[in-house]
Amino acid sequence: MPARHLIIGAGTAGLNCIRTIREEEPSASEITLVSAERPYSRMVLPYYLGETIAESHVFTATPASLAAWKVKTMIGRKAARLDARNHTLTLDDEAKVEYDDCLIATGSRAAKPPIPGADGPGVHCFWTLEEARSVIAGVTPGSRVVMVGAGFIAFTILNAILSRGAALTIVEVAPRILPRMVDGACAEIVATWLTRHGVTLRTGATLTKIEEARGKRKLSFKQGAAIVADVVIMATGIRTNLEWLDGSGIEGAEAGGGVVVDDHLRSSVRNVYAAGDVARGRNLLTDAREVHAIEPTAQEHGRTVGANMAGRSLAYRGSLVMNIVEVCHLDVASFGQWDDPSAEVYAAVRPDRSQYRKLLFRGGRLTGAVICGPAADIWTTNDVGMLKGLVYSGADLSAWKPHLRENPFDVKPAFLATRTVARLLPETILGRPSRSPELPQSVVIT
Repeated sequence: MPARHLIIGAGTAGLNCIRTIREEEPSASEITLVSAERPYSRMVLPYYLGETIAESHVFTATPASLAAWKVKTMIGRKAARLDARNHTLTLDDEAKVEYDDCLIATGSRAAKPPIPGADGPGVHCFWTLEEARSVIAGVTPGSRVVMVGAGFIAFTILNAILSRGAALTIVEVAPRILPRMVDGACAEIVATWLTRHGVTLRTGATLTKIEEARGKRKLSFKQGAAIVADVVIMATGIRTNLEWLDGSGIEGAEAGGGVVVDDHLRSSVRNVYAAGDVARGRNLLTDAREVHAIEPTAQEHGRTVGANMAGRSLAYRGSLVMNIVEVCHLDVASFGQWDDPSAEVYAAVRPDRSQYRKLLFRGGRLTGAVICGPAADIWTTNDVGMLKGLVYSGADLSAWKPHLRENPFDVKPAFLATRTVARLLPETILGRPSRSPELPQSVVIT
């Protein structure tokens, strides 16, 4: 009897799992996909908002491509309960799906703070396609937009809002912008850059309520003047979609902090895996179990789970915390343990050029980095890639530390001398060259 694989969630982790099963399995299996939405990429929604792609290009798998993978689809259905003992999933319409193993990849959703008026009209999040459509309808040339939250999520859509001709104000409760992505020195450079490009910033601002005022939204704060806006976008974090696992007995699910997984991404129930935003897996640098709600981690998790479902025994090395964003043609990035207070730090700033580098070491290993600089500066782009490679590879930079201490901007010689490219090229998640099944390439809205 063919193995029965159940994939719950059609995001990056789920689709990469399906693809890998089909690539790696020795004999044909049955795959069932349960998803509340059609498969699409959340990462491209800012480009949809900015009108650089059409909505049709948001979708990642058509009915034809899923059929080519021989996947039984249950699109528009939500997981309601998991009976891990009897290997059965109950859907929101009480239908049941039996499985031999399953992947929990239900992702996350936007989290709004408990502020009066946060759920009112004209107040949006930007995490799903449906939410993106609502924002697009509201943000028009000349409209006044307030984004609540100055973290990574807000910065991914900043360019798109400006491109639509809106006036943008960003308010943040923390004393500075990007508080969980970069340090204060970098944040100051980014803030100066954004102000120069017409973005109004207000930090240390505690929002107390949102009210409707003559068809507009009025935002009041603990201190300072109120702000009137046409559109409010809440970019105040995310929450894992795990409530449906209450009572399942799976470790970490009921706490809401992510399903605890081992190095094969199995949960506390051996035939139940978790991946992406819902998985609390290994941090590459610290070995701690953490949720890394970023696209590269979801992709790697999906590939690893797919290989294990197909019969391989593949251990996941761990994920690297990283955030990379471009705002108004300024590249900003951080990698690894960029805020480690115990690390040895080499930093340099060129305020007149809006450039910053911060390197963090534990012994001879680069364990974290922060970088920003104009996107037009080729060395900013190159250094983003090289710093990521050095942190990920764990190359021994002991001999290069004196040079990097004096020249944090001059990363290239150390990158080349340690042969980091040669170390990384053969190091794929599956331990082999990547390949893809023959599938229809066009995406058609049906």
